[in-house]
Amino acid sequence: MNETLRVRSGNKCELCGKEAELAVYTVGPDSRTDNEVAICQSLIGQIEGTEPLNPEAWRFLPDAMWSEVPAVQVLAWRMLNRLKGESWAADALDILYLDDETLEWAKAVDAPEEPTEAIVHKDAFGNTLQNGDSVVLTKTLDVKGSSLSAKLGTVVRNIRLVEDNPQQIEGRVEGQLIVILTKYLKKQN
Repeated sequence: MNETLRVRSGNKCELCGKEAELAVYTVGPDSRTDNEVAICQSLIGQIEGTEPLNPEAWRFLPDAMWSEVPAVQVLAWRMLNRLKGESWAADALDILYLDDETLEWAKAVDAPEEPTEAIVHKDAFGNTLQNGDSVVLTKTLDVKGSSLSAKLGTVVRNIRLVEDNPQQIEGRVEGQLIVILTKYLKKQN
């Protein structure tokens, strides 16, 4: 960290004001000379989108947005925009004023997309299901479009997870491939 940045920040995060392990964060685009901010190391992953965004961890932004440092203003504006689904962030955005040049800078780089959370299939008891597991039905189920009735206690072996729906799996009952809701299953040990 250069001396100018250290003095300006007072060895504190320029966003939250905490004395923590600091890092120099470059607010893009990189063509500007006044684009460095001293911030907590713990915030970088959320800023860059490599960690899920935790709205409660950013409650300090309505204070940080009033900084006199344009790079801090830009970073605050970008984070508030990513959090605008939160009422406090939307309120802060409504009253935040940036001069035209700073606003243009803030809009120059798109915010990273939030990492998608992995779809996890769980049985009725909260046990994580995997492809190839065996499960037991916890309820007698009538199979739609068929005269088949899958009885309580039936073991379904070698299940396949439905990739885009965490509440469904596929499995064979009496030789017929059916879709079963996970809330009617118990993972067999």
